[in-house]
Amino acid sequence: MSKTPITSMTEEQLAAFVKENGWPAFRARQIFSWLHAKGANSFDQMTDLPKTMIAQLEETCVIERLTVERVQKSKDGTEKYLLGLADGNCIETVLMRYEYGNTVCVSSQVGCRMGCRFCASTQGGRVRNLTAGEIADEVYTAARETGERVSHIVLMGIGEPLDNFDNVMDFLSIISSDKGVNIGMRNISLSTCGLVPMIGKLAERHLGLTLSVSLHAPVNEMRSSMMPVNDAYPLEKLIPACRAYQKETGRRISFEYSMVRGVNDSPQTAAKLASLIRGMGAHVNLIPINPVDGSPYSATDAANVRRFQKQLQDLGVNATVRRRLGTDISAACGQLRREAQKGGGA
Repeated sequence: MSKTPITSMTEEQLAAFVKENGWPAFRARQIFSWLHAKGANSFDQMTDLPKTMIAQLEETCVIERLTVERVQKSKDGTEKYLLGLADGNCIETVLMRYEYGNTVCVSSQVGCRMGCRFCASTQGGRVRNLTAGEIADEVYTAARETGERVSHIVLMGIGEPLDNFDNVMDFLSIISSDKGVNIGMRNISLSTCGLVPMIGKLAERHLGLTLSVSLHAPVNEMRSSMMPVNDAYPLEKLIPACRAYQKETGRRISFEYSMVRGVNDSPQTAAKLASLIRGMGAHVNLIPINPVDGSPYSATDAANVRRFQKQLQDLGVNATVRRRLGTDISAACGQLRREAQKGGGA
């Protein structure tokens, strides 16, 4: 019989588990703290639990922890980790240093099935979803490796978070708990390629996080050529879903827009983008893409990015340019994992 991944249990789930086993309710708080605040790697480290309870936990449960297989450090302070999972798969996690604190970009799946043409993460397809505990341990690993506190999280690594909805929701519950590392929802961003039904489902949660929608093009033909998901959820469905999300949650949406040379970077395209989202009060994050082997796309030059930004601003759209970090390492999402797979590594 397979063991229960106890690190993936929310506080409520752990409380129910403790009750089912006939243990006092306060044991759930102790276990949660050991797992998510103190970073216990084994049950025998939980010194305030009875030995009989520890023995039962060891027999029925497993603590999910990741192993650091490879680290790349950029001259700008960015650190990228290739992390090994218990089943032999690997994922990527990135720690980025900003003036306001450290942000960790976490993966939510092993691989991805969304098929975006500019992304290395999707080139091998999706292998499986990550558990809530595995996602949480990406944050704990980055903090442990650097010895520094993590203050912000972005779910923008390998995988589509809303394609792993239940596990990601449990992760958010765990990571924001005041009995764990207590990272507030206002410091968490979740990125989606535009799974319309799941955007509606997320809105019902009223979580207070920032929703970032990967838009990348203001017309269907262009967007479908870059993102196959647009065939299922074209702009006529996606934009109303975004407006409904804003109305339901009161939270402003951020649109991610990767600048691709000769594809979506013309003045005409900027005008169409402004027209598409005008009146939403949304923020557009312009992203100079990182080069990806096997992708036909290349980055727009910096001067054109600035022209595109100014045009959007002149048309009443709030637009900023994302700072490029980690350009001297395998910066694009999924690249380090691909290199390891080609080399026969983790």
